Amino acid sequence: MSLNESSKEFSFKQSLTILDYIRRFSATEKGVFGILVLIAALSALIMAGSVNAYFMTEVPAHGDNLKEGVAGLPRSINPTLAISDVDRDISSLVYSGLIKWSGGELVPDLAKSYEVSADGLTYTFTLRDNLRFQDGHPLTAEDVVFTVQKIQDAALKSPRRNDWTNVTAKEISASVVEFILKQPYSPFLTNTTVGILPKHIWNGIGDDQFIFSAYNTEPVGSGPYKKNGEVRGTSGIPTEYKLSTWRGYYGTVPHLSNITFYFFADEAKALSALDAGTIDSVASVGSADAARLASDRGEAYTVLSAPLPRIFGVFFNQNQASVLADKNVRAALDMAVDRSLIVATALDGYGLPIHGPLPVGVGGTMTAGTASAGTTTDDGADIAGARALLEKNGWKKDPASGIYQFQKKGAKSAVALAFDIYTADTPDLKQAAELVKNSWNALGAEVEVKIFDPGDLYQNIIRTRKYDALLFGEFIGKDRDLFAFWHSSERNAPGLNVAMYANSKADKLLEDIRTTGDEAARLAKYKQFSSLIAADIPAVFLYVPDFTYAVPKAMHNVELGAVVVPSDRFNSLADWYRSTEKVWKIFTKN
Repeated sequence: MSLNESSKEFSFKQSLTILDYIRRFSATEKGVFGILVLIAALSALIMAGSVNAYFMTEVPAHGDNLKEGVAGLPRSINPTLAISDVDRDISSLVYSGLIKWSGGELVPDLAKSYEVSADGLTYTFTLRDNLRFQDGHPLTAEDVVFTVQKIQDAALKSPRRNDWTNVTAKEISASVVEFILKQPYSPFLTNTTVGILPKHIWNGIGDDQFIFSAYNTEPVGSGPYKKNGEVRGTSGIPTEYKLSTWRGYYGTVPHLSNITFYFFADEAKALSALDAGTIDSVASVGSADAARLASDRGEAYTVLSAPLPRIFGVFFNQNQASVLADKNVRAALDMAVDRSLIVATALDGYGLPIHGPLPVGVGGTMTAGTASAGTTTDDGADIAGARALLEKNGWKKDPASGIYQFQKKGAKSAVALAFDIYTADTPDLKQAAELVKNSWNALGAEVEVKIFDPGDLYQNIIRTRKYDALLFGEFIGKDRDLFAFWHSSERNAPGLNVAMYANSKADKLLEDIRTTGDEAARLAKYKQFSSLIAADIPAVFLYVPDFTYAVPKAMHNVELGAVVVPSDRFNSLADWYRSTEKVWKIFTKN
């Protein structure tokens, strides 16, 4: 008998012996034995599960979808032409630029590094290795130069053209591109976030056909998403536009594998679809609707918000309304405004009261400006203090009308505290203007509100500077450049210095801010500029509105950060996820 045969016989006999022994158990003993075996098996399973859980971790899962509702239709999904929110939304996902915004900071995107010369005139970018467009064609410095030249082409009327005026783009090598400025401009890096066009596709398309090219709705970029189809209605108008992650993207592939944009005629129809569950999300929701959505806690969505870099205030035209040339009057008007009431009423709480010209949260650094001289940073109204200031400086209330008047020595008649507020025919601005009017009427000023169609207001009122006081919003970009709004050279149209403010010290600070590369030094100059505005009181600053975004409650890691245009909500898209999965820790990255 071989050793193997002997072993088999022994094992067989042993097993029989064990079974025979178990058969001899009484019923009670068999029950106890069975329970012990079951406990042992369960313990083994629990221990195995604990060991498995110890070595596993929960991570965001790939493959989820997002159904996004937008008002409007795509026409130019092209970073050199995009002007509507719809076009910018889709362009931001399909295309990528040299630099991008992440966490409120500028970080390299297609570029792996960049250098700025000591004189601030030359910016040199080095591209990442093996970059490609979504059709597989290499992306090189030649494409970057081509994109800038198309933006600079006057025939195309690119909305980005002003960003690239007096900039020369040069291809140093296939992976190095250089931009040469005629004068230092510290916010220039923000311009390099523009998406890069593929030259091999667009080079053969003439200026007269550029805006009509099919590639404006069939884009080929280098971003994390590429077009994956569309749905058109019976009239041929697109109703859905589908994007899917592009595996050739150099960076982190987003967890959301598919984003479908649903197009609606207006915001009301998009919100109806949100309520019906047809779509998951809607951006730029009006404040009243945002408040309604936020209050309905039973729905599957929630409302996120972030302050926009937009400064709304009442800007004084002292040339037309001489009564506003009195600094004490301007200070009293500033004190009498109830900013908290305006934010709560006109914006349904979606905004922040402000007291100065600086945007809130742009780049993660700026904060609201300081209050005007002699006033308080309290957001409520101080009517008693405002009246006391006027009366201390010679203003007297007319017993019959209740309106303050001032009469200079030797003058035949008194000047009444009376003027008009001009603003646009939009719900928030009209309501804000009425609230300001009510505050100033309560103070003892005779104030009326004049409403105009937005286009009419700009062409016939703002451009001609025919207004006493203008309730207006300054839309400040991520570059935080306030030059166009406050430099004395911008007092006349098309400049946007609607307060027609002139202060040589302020001019010098605004000029220095544009050429100062050191961020700490720039912030110090901003504070000095804000102090000058506070002392001169050329306007009564009211509020910063919020950007609002209705998103699924199940969506995680949606960080809005600094939003200038609605497409900025996608800056953190790579981190968004709806579901999770468990994987072994060794397969995850730190």
